[in-house]
Amino acid sequence: MRLARGTVLVRSVVIAALFAIGCFGRTLSPPPPDPTPMDRAPYTIGVTDVLKITVWKNPELSVEAVPVRTDGMISVPLINDVQAEGLTPEELKEVIARELSEYVTEPNVTVVVIQMNSRFVSVIGEVGQDTRVPLTRDLRVLEAIASAGGFGPFADKSDVRIVRRNRDGSESEYRFDYGAYIRGRAPGTNIALQHGDTIVVPD
Repeated sequence: MRLARGTVLVRSVVIAALFAIGCFGRTLSPPPPDPTPMDRAPYTIGVTDVLKITVWKNPELSVEAVPVRTDGMISVPLINDVQAEGLTPEELKEVIARELSEYVTEPNVTVVVIQMNSRFVSVIGEVGQDTRVPLTRDLRVLEAIASAGGFGPFADKSDVRIVRRNRDGSESEYRFDYGAYIRGRAPGTNIALQHGDTIVVPD
């Protein structure tokens, strides 16, 4: 129990210090607009995802559930290991079809991601439990906090931060004020989350 209390205290001190310096010194950004279907990039396969590979009229070459290993590879009958991480399902389909063409005439391959385990957001701080929330669908700040057990008893609900790493390597930081949002004073701040976002709830 002493260790647990000490861990909570250290975490609280660290989070308080980060907020005191502006949460890693970032400048707050205005809420980003909701993404449109045209803005969404194709899904990229990642480690721990689970795929279904179907080769039409060749059930012996099909795989119902194959995990993407930590080396980014999957195992497929006849062609053994194939690089999957970093590819879209369409790109992986083309790779498998090309490799199988040495053994099968014009293979018709389908790749389906049946478990999107590699995409998640992190929720830390004064919540029920620090956790990673799977990003298997459109997810917003309040839903992610609820998935982490909700706000803790000492949470500063007015100064929740969302930290996002951009494609160019920079980071953006957004603020979420629960009370203002509930009262309709902060529309658009319950933003749609992206893979890799970290939600920090201070106390």
